[in-house]
Amino acid sequence: MPQKRFLLTLIKPSHYDDEGYVIQWFRSAIPSNTLAVLYGLALDCKERAVLGDDVDIVIRAMDETNTRVRTRRIIRQHKGRPGMVALVGVQSNQFPRAMDLARPLRAAGVPVCIGGFHVSGCLAMLPGITPELQEAMDLGISLFAGEAEGRFEPVLVDAWNHSLKPLYNYMNDLPSLDGAPAPILPATRVKRTGGKITTFDAGRGCPFQCSFCTIINVQGRKSRRRTVDDIEAIIRSNLEQGINRFFITDDNFSRNGDWEKVFDRLIQMREQEKCNIKFVIQVDTMCHRLPHFVEKAGRAGVARVFIGMESINPDALLGARKKQNKVSEYRKMLLAWKKAGVTVFAGYIVGFPSDTPESVLRDIETIQRELPVDLLQPHCLTPLPGSEDHKKLFDAGAYLDPDLNKYDLEHVTRDHERMTQEEWQKLYRDAWRSYYSPEHMETVLRRSVATNANPGNMPFLLMWFYYCIVLEDVDPLEGGYLRRKYRKDRRPGFAMESRMSFYPRYAADFLKKHWLLARLVWHYGRLRQKLKRNPEARKYTDAALTPVAEDGSEELLATGTHDHHAAPALVTLRS
Repeated sequence: MPQKRFLLTLIKPSHYDDEGYVIQWFRSAIPSNTLAVLYGLALDCKERAVLGDDVDIVIRAMDETNTRVRTRRIIRQHKGRPGMVALVGVQSNQFPRAMDLARPLRAAGVPVCIGGFHVSGCLAMLPGITPELQEAMDLGISLFAGEAEGRFEPVLVDAWNHSLKPLYNYMNDLPSLDGAPAPILPATRVKRTGGKITTFDAGRGCPFQCSFCTIINVQGRKSRRRTVDDIEAIIRSNLEQGINRFFITDDNFSRNGDWEKVFDRLIQMREQEKCNIKFVIQVDTMCHRLPHFVEKAGRAGVARVFIGMESINPDALLGARKKQNKVSEYRKMLLAWKKAGVTVFAGYIVGFPSDTPESVLRDIETIQRELPVDLLQPHCLTPLPGSEDHKKLFDAGAYLDPDLNKYDLEHVTRDHERMTQEEWQKLYRDAWRSYYSPEHMETVLRRSVATNANPGNMPFLLMWFYYCIVLEDVDPLEGGYLRRKYRKDRRPGFAMESRMSFYPRYAADFLKKHWLLARLVWHYGRLRQKLKRNPEARKYTDAALTPVAEDGSEELLATGTHDHHAAPALVTLRS
């Protein structure tokens, strides 16, 4: 029996809102795949007794988007005991919060390691060590760049021996995923997400060259993937703990070389074994050209798909080197997903060099009228560290907002040729409000009933998006239910509010938002029932549901809506 203990605390940090409070929920939207990967790797190290047969590795995992992280409590737990705190999957917008968690831990002598896309992206694309990474190392924080499969054990051994290195850099040595330990989260963690959804990556890397992408520079352009048997094992291990909803986080699942084998195995589980499993995936706009891809995705249980549409301006797509996006193919692709009964989420970038407030809102109207998108996600053009666009701006000495907390796709972080930063920020909000107008939300509901594409769940999804962006002022995928704010968990530099100020304002805000949410539920609940009882509702049609002519004569999108003499676009989007 183990006589010694090593305490490993895994934390996925959140980031701050504009008032300095941590963005946190009673139930968050989606889980952290990196947290699941690291938890699975830690379990493997525990089972193999990598620290010795007499050492028990005690693993604790926290996702700050749905769990309050109390550094004082963590310090008490680690005091006088061997162990380490790992801040995992830290994106650029989460790095300031990660540092704020790490400082008191280091001051108390607790070993800390930070890894994720910010560390990896900076080391992959920028010369030397950036100031914020140097500050972390000066505090005695270890940095981890790259992927942890096959590399986590040495870090644990070094922590056990009190000899953590300042930097573990594996960016030039990407591991194989064949036979790698499976990502997993305990059911108690998964149940803190809305819909009780867990996550795993079937593969990593993307073959495309999009200039805004960080994936290709951190995870590489060569597709590496788990075996079909490994994927089945991941699903079955989650089914054993009562979890049957999955987010497959591959940046582009349609470019996974084994996509058909994976779908065939999932179809077998669903149709022969009657397993009640459903999935969310991410794909490109040309996946419908792969024979049987969309049809098999529907049969395999794909209920929602995220697609990086980004723009309906061909010049902007070309400038971003997103040549695989073909405007003429958009409606054809979207109707294929509709036919399969899948809900479509589409990304849209606001802030290309040719964009103006008038052109963007005109494009939103075009999308509403001509494309059967269910849920549109406008994002600000953001030069994320780790992307080619960020490197070009950095090398040119162009303005880049120094506050990393703003690199969340919701804030303007660079200059624009045709808009002030204030105009650009307002346009981002206006794009959301324009698409999610009451009239268009009703149109989306009517389309879902007419195509039988998830009509039962569509009102909830529309209300989720409207609630998060209009009432909570956060991107829906960073949102959740029941915003939690703690008076003392405020960003350094912001004054702590008094109890007499904080709690009445928090309570009033809570009541106001839930009153408005209740009105939305009542309105769209009535509309859903009305459409459900109306036999004519299934006959609804409009321009967006009209099939595209095979001869390409219906090229209506983006015609005459932009200045085609604009400079090449520099765009970015979190992958």
